[in-house]
Amino acid sequence: MKEAGGSQLFREMAAEFAGTMVLLLFGAGVVAQVIAGGALTDPKGGLGNHDSISWAWGLGVTLGVYVAARLSGAHLNPAVTVALATFQGFPWAKVAPYALAQTVGAFVAALLVRWNYTEVLARADPEHSFATQIVFSTLPGNGSTTAGVHEWGAFRDQVIGTALLVLLIFAITDALNTPPGANLAPFVIGLVVVAIGMAFGTNAGYAINPARDFGPRLASFLTGYRTAWRDQWGNLYFWVPIVGPLIGGLIGGCFYKYVIGNFLPSATSEPPGRVPTPEA
Repeated sequence: MKEAGGSQLFREMAAEFAGTMVLLLFGAGVVAQVIAGGALTDPKGGLGNHDSISWAWGLGVTLGVYVAARLSGAHLNPAVTVALATFQGFPWAKVAPYALAQTVGAFVAALLVRWNYTEVLARADPEHSFATQIVFSTLPGNGSTTAGVHEWGAFRDQVIGTALLVLLIFAITDALNTPPGANLAPFVIGLVVVAIGMAFGTNAGYAINPARDFGPRLASFLTGYRTAWRDQWGNLYFWVPIVGPLIGGLIGGCFYKYVIGNFLPSATSEPPGRVPTPEA
C-alpha cells in the first residue's frame, strides 16, 4: 500500500509540475515579448500591452489546469493548495510535495523562457536590471519608482488579489453551488485571472501565487539577475509574493466557507442552482 500511495503522489506531483510549467511558459513568455521584445522592435507597444499580458496569463492558467486536472486537481498554486487543505479536506501531508512540484515547474518554465529570449533580453537590458526582471518575478508598482508603491503596499495588494482568486475558485468548483458545465471550469478560472490582472495589476503585478514568483525569481538570479531578491528601492522583496498570497488564500477560503459554502443545500436536499422560492 505504501508503494501504491507513493506512486500516486508522484503522479500528482508530476501533474502539478507540468501544469505549472505550462502556466509559466505562457505567462513569463508574454511578458518577455511585451517588455523586452517590444522595447527593441516596436517601442510603441506593437508586440502587446498590459491587456495581452493579462489574457496570456489567464489562458496559461486555463491550459495548465487542463493539463493537470485529472491527476492532481490542478492547484498550480501553493496558496490554493493550503486553502484547500484548511477548508476542504485536502491532505496536509500532500501540501509540501505539491508546493515543491509547483515551484519546480515554474522554475523550469522560467529557465526555458530565459533561454529562448537570451538574445532579446541581452539587447534590451544588457545589465539584466529591474527593467527586464519583471519578465520573471514581480516588483512593487511593476518596477516603477514613480508609482510610489513599496513592499507593504504590494503586500496588501497580494492579500486582496489572492483572497479574491481563492474565493472564486472555491465558488466555481463547488458542486453544490452552480459550477460551470461541459468541463468549462478551467476556462472560467482563467477568466478570473484575466480579470484580476486587469483590475489589480498595478501595485504588485498580480503574482497571487508563491510558486509563480519564487521559482522564476530563483531562475533569474541564477542566470544573471543579481538584484532578483530585492525591489527597485533596495528592500528585500521576495517574501511579499510568498507570504501575501498564502494569507490571502486563507482569507478567501474562509470567506467562501463561512459566508457561502456553509449555507448551500446538500446534494440530497435541493439541486444545485435552484432558485429559492417562498414556501406556500
